[in-house]
Amino acid sequence: MNSQTQLLMWAIILAVCFPLLEIILIETIHNLKRRGNSVTWTLRFIQNLVLPALAILLFMKYVWQLENENNFLKVVATLFWICAIYATLSTVNAIVFADRGEKSLGAKVPKLFRDLSQAVLISAGSALVLSVVWKIDLAGLAAALGVGSIVLGLALQDTLGSIFAGIALLFERPFKEGDWLHLGEVSGKVIDINWRGIRLLTEEQYQIVIPHTIVSQEMVFNYSQPFRRHEDEIELRFSYEHPPNFVKQVLKATALSTPGVLPDPEPVVETTKYEEFGILYKLVIQIGEFGDRDEIRDELKTRIWYAAKRYNLKIPVPVREIYQSEKPSTQEQATTKFNEGIQSVPALVRMEGDSLADLAKGSMLHNFAAGEKIIREGDRINALHIIVAGKASVTVINNQGKAEEVYVLSKGEFFGEMALFTGELAKITVTALEDMEVILIYSSVAYAMIERQPTLAREIGQIMELRRKAIEQAKLGTKNNATLA
Repeated sequence: MNSQTQLLMWAIILAVCFPLLEIILIETIHNLKRRGNSVTWTLRFIQNLVLPALAILLFMKYVWQLENENNFLKVVATLFWICAIYATLSTVNAIVFADRGEKSLGAKVPKLFRDLSQAVLISAGSALVLSVVWKIDLAGLAAALGVGSIVLGLALQDTLGSIFAGIALLFERPFKEGDWLHLGEVSGKVIDINWRGIRLLTEEQYQIVIPHTIVSQEMVFNYSQPFRRHEDEIELRFSYEHPPNFVKQVLKATALSTPGVLPDPEPVVETTKYEEFGILYKLVIQIGEFGDRDEIRDELKTRIWYAAKRYNLKIPVPVREIYQSEKPSTQEQATTKFNEGIQSVPALVRMEGDSLADLAKGSMLHNFAAGEKIIREGDRINALHIIVAGKASVTVINNQGKAEEVYVLSKGEFFGEMALFTGELAKITVTALEDMEVILIYSSVAYAMIERQPTLAREIGQIMELRRKAIEQAKLGTKNNATLA
């Protein structure tokens, strides 16, 4: 084959084959992109860099017929081989080490080890290019690098030690990104594992970098393995006046109603110690994520205070209280709150003094925190609830299985009347929108109150009918804005 025929053949190959390869790659990339395949980026790299570099190299060598010793040809050949090596490593990484779940090879092989392996392969490929393309004798270079590596190793022994300690840790995999760790005096969430060490994000939103050499020497507490959930403990003291079993029931119910506390395994309350000021209880709860611990503890402790106020549980503290004779007593304060609440309900204002006195004896003032559920759908109700302060949202479960708000109640309004007077289970859920004070008038007193004032029964009956219609419409998804109280 003469030189002109060879020249023509290579010209045809470059003019036909490479555009055809470009078209095939474009179609392949388009199809893989729709499937979300991880090889798409590598194929685009081959299309934009590897193929053009190869075409230029072949054109210069077989069409221009440049000599192998031409420096411009060597530069293009070097560029092509660097792109080819990088594309090959990217393809292998996308196919073999793609993270497709916890059992995939990509999840099992540490990222740091893959990075080191790629660095070694790139170095070997670069040495091959220098030897083949540039005709450089690597024996002398290897000897120089050997001496230099000894000096460099001595200078960077701490850094290299950290790298190899990191490789050992990552193969052991005692933790991964997203885990909550405690090392020495530092606690935080792992956000990165790199060549030097691990980077933690503390609860105060500070970033801390801990070298692998220090990690390998410290005792590491992993709060996210083997389970993501975390066990937390809260100690509380209550007076000797209250039966321990009753206190345990209140604490357990309060914990289960707190957002973030897992119902399974359910909270455990233990009586741990009899102290000078009261009985010490330990409440053990399960939370889904260690990072949510402080927020959940705060909400739980807040709700425990409200629950203690509702059930008259005394929290003893070693303090000295000075009482002044002119200061109203607790009973007088409760009576004042009761009178204020009654005055805000028009139907009850017209009651006689004796009736109001009997009403006060059979009532109790309860406090609720914002977000607490005062009544749950399906509960059995034994008291009429009158709002003294705050607002509450009334919701039902509609026919789509979602909670839908029916109406909002505020000061002077009451709820729980339908379940109380009909004997049915509650068909609504009442949630405090803000801190609330609620008077509970228990069933025996409420019935006696209606007997003494028949007009009150008619007014409550009218409100019950309006609310019943609103609840039925909300369950069907056709709620209107009719007046409900």
